[in-house]
This record gives sequence, structure tokens and C-alpha cells, in this order.
Amino acid sequence: MSSESLLPAGAHNQTDVYAVHGADPEVLAYAMAKYSRSALSMRESLAEISAQRAEQFLNTFYFQYGHRSIADLAHIAFAVERLSLLAAIVLVDEQRWDGQERSTRYQNFMKSGWYLPDFGEDTGSRKLYIETVDGLFTAYQNTTAAVLDALRQRVRRPDEMKQEAYDRTLRARAFDVARYLLPLATNTSLGQIVNARTLETQVSRLLSHPAAEIRELGRKLRDAATGPAWAAGSQAASALVTDIAKIDPALGEQAGAMLTREIRTAPTLVKYAEPNQYLIETRKALEQAAAELFAGVKIAPAPVVDLVERTETLEVELAATLLYWASDYPYRQVRDIVATLPEARVNEIIELGLRQRGRHDEALRAFHAGAALRFDILMDIGGFRDMHRHRRVTQIQQGFTAVHGYDTPESGDAAGLAEAGILADYQRTVEGAHAAAARIAQGTAPEAALNAIYAYPLATKVRCLFKMDFAEAQYISELRSAPAGHFSYRKVAWEMYKAIERQHPSLAKHIRATDFDKPIDLLQR
Repeated sequence: MSSESLLPAGAHNQTDVYAVHGADPEVLAYAMAKYSRSALSMRESLAEISAQRAEQFLNTFYFQYGHRSIADLAHIAFAVERLSLLAAIVLVDEQRWDGQERSTRYQNFMKSGWYLPDFGEDTGSRKLYIETVDGLFTAYQNTTAAVLDALRQRVRRPDEMKQEAYDRTLRARAFDVARYLLPLATNTSLGQIVNARTLETQVSRLLSHPAAEIRELGRKLRDAATGPAWAAGSQAASALVTDIAKIDPALGEQAGAMLTREIRTAPTLVKYAEPNQYLIETRKALEQAAAELFAGVKIAPAPVVDLVERTETLEVELAATLLYWASDYPYRQVRDIVATLPEARVNEIIELGLRQRGRHDEALRAFHAGAALRFDILMDIGGFRDMHRHRRVTQIQQGFTAVHGYDTPESGDAAGLAEAGILADYQRTVEGAHAAAARIAQGTAPEAALNAIYAYPLATKVRCLFKMDFAEAQYISELRSAPAGHFSYRKVAWEMYKAIERQHPSLAKHIRATDFDKPIDLLQR
């Protein structure tokens, strides 16, 4: 007699766990949603559900009743290839996102190509843009070679290390330096796995962007979700159906309907994604408010990392974060200015952030307020792309601009540009790219100012506010300061730790950060 049969009626002590594979994302989301509305098991639900029934259910509960949590259950994988680094940064700016992008450390981007915006009749700006991007790629190639040569002269290969591993490690270190010269126009590729709710907001956000490439990316992402998906085993399945049909045509037709059917990953959940007017109109209103409030105010100097202590009310933090997002000023400077405003004016700024909010719109990310630690970070775009991956952080990124200048790869844990004999060339190239971008922005192209951004090299500084709890600050400080990391974010992580040490010394002792100022083994990965 089994132990289960000895239990009282209605008692069951045998938990059943099984993986589910092969169901269409929306059908699977429907089946999981039925747990709240039906006593059927997953196997029973999937056996009775068709794609048509799933669509009918989702049209009712998702769109009419606003049960958006259902879309959290449908996960979809995408390959996004040959998009610019600029578009990739915008694409991945989601707090619920999983994916991987081409690495500037392990891949040579000389062969990746680059994005050319529409310049319309402005042939002069088009010519200048092409010359600038070509010049940056040439400098990238020359810098890689020069730094790699300098590293080989400085770092001896240990006897126990294979030549292949030695070369690969030093090449990665050289790419770490050379990547500062890659323009935002550089093509990259990435893969992402997101749930349908994130996908819907992602598509809507992309469609709302002022840059044509990014709006087109939103349309293509929506089309990929609602249209036929690429099936990894389609060729093998077609070959099998052909073999079956040779033996039994009727069975072959049946097999074809099952094995080679067209699959659409999210034909219902994303089809209505449109530009987000709340985002578009609020951004404009806040930019205007920031321009008026900060008229004639110079951007205050700021360190690489500024841990802004909490002295203000929640209302001031919200208003300051909204204006920070719409400006180029340091958070501390914005916060201090907002703190002097009358209460009514502070509330007006908050109202601007919510006035255009629709029925199903989530409040802007700037309203994620109250985190204990706020790090205002000013760093090169290349390093920011690495820091951007931290999803447990509320990130408020400002727009790309050349007003903050650019970073120069430091020596120490990488062969310096001066050591490689190319420091002057590097400075001339980056400053030339910024000057060219300024001229392009003044051109007559339809999106002249946006086209200019593509010419910024990754050395260009960008400002972003990172709000987090202590556990995440501890995690980032430890992970990103490790010797194997890129020296740009290693410095930022170390400065984050030092800032915590100054303000919260009793907590800092629990952080195992690696001292950025101490020499490291360049061959350690």
C-alpha cells in the first residue's frame, strides 16, 4: 500500500514538477493564467487550448480588463542584428530585461559596419559625417595595434601560459583602450529574452523616440513579435515531412501541419503597441521647464561619482529627478536649486511628470524615488554600457552630449596612450569628432541634432543617476572593481565604495572592493 493511499480523503503529498517545452508563448501564457480561473492542470489546459482560444482570452482579459500580468507569462527570444550602439543602448534600457550584446572586449568591431542616418539634401553634413566615422574607425584600428604592441613589450608571457591565451588576453586589453574611439554609429548585435509586457512597453518606448533608426527598430520588433517567427529546426522538420509524405502522403500532410506550421510568438499581446504620448509630451514639457529654471546657470563641476546624501523631502527628490532627466546638470546641483523653490512650484514640476499619463501608463521611471543611496555618475559611454546592465538599480540617464567632454584611457592597468606613442592622435581624433558633430547638428537634415550624436565616440562622457539599496551598492562595488574588469568601470566601482566609506564607514567595512589604485596582473582574466 502506498503512503499516498494512507492519507485522509482530499490530502495529497506528492508535488508534481515538470518543465514545459514547445508551446507557443501566448498559448503558454493563457494556460498559466488559467490557474487562477480553472482547476485544470497545465497538461490538461495545454491539451484543450488552441491559438485562437488564446487570442480570444487575451483580447478580453488583457486589453479590455487591463490584466497586464498575464503578459509576464509569455517569454519571447529575439535576435536583433546590425543596429547602432546608440540604438542598442536605448533598446536595452528596460528594468526587466535579459540579453547579451556583442562585446567590445572580445570582438574586433572593424568589420561590423556602421549606421548612416538620413541627411536629406544636406550633402555637406553627410560627407562630414562619413569622414568623421571613417576617421574614428581608422583611429580605432591604429590604437588597437599600437597598444597591443606596447603591451607585448611590457608584459612577458609566463612559461606556463600558452601563446594563444597570452595573445587573446593582451588583445582584449588593447580593445579595452581602443573602444573609446568607436562611434555610437557602430553596428552591433544582441539577443534578448523578454516577457510580452516588457516587450510591449519596449516597443512603445522605441516608437516614441525622436531618432528615425530607433523608431524603425520599434516597428521591426513589433513586426517580429506579431509575424511569423524563425524556427530553428524548420529545415530538419521539412525534410522529415518530405520523407514521411513519400511513404504516406496523407500522413505527410498531417505531419506537415504539426511540424512546419507557422508560429507567431506574440500575435495578440504586442499588436496594439503604439508611440507613448505620455512619454513624448512629458519629455517636452520637462525639457522646457528645465531650460527656464536653469537659464543662465552654468553646469557645476562634479566628480566621477557623487553619492548625494539625503537631505530633501520626497517631493523635492521627485521634482529634482524629473528635471535631472530633462537636463545636463549634476543631480546635486539640480536638487539644491529645486530645494529653494516654493512648495507650489515643486508640486507644479511633479504635476508636469504626471499630467499626460494615460489610463494604462506606468508613471515615469523618475518616480521610483526613496532609495537610500543615490550615485550621480559621470563616465565614458563605453563604461556606462557596462554599468547599464545592472537591473536592480533605478537608472535615470541624461541625453548624450559633448558638453561634459571626454575620457582618456588611463595607464596603470592598461598600456597608456602616451606609452604607445599615440596620445596626441587620440586627443586630436576625439576632439575632431566632437567638433564635427557640432557642425552636423547645425545642418539642415531632418534630424540634424540626432544625426550628430552618432558621431560621438564612446570616450564621450555621459551622466546617469543610479538609485539603489545597500545590497546592490555592495554587489556593484565588489563585482565591478575586480581586476578582470574594464578599468573604466573598475574606477567607478572603487569610487562608489570610497563614497560609501566616507558617509557610512561602519557599512563600508562589509564591502570587499578591490583597490583601483593598486597594480594588477594584466594577464588575469
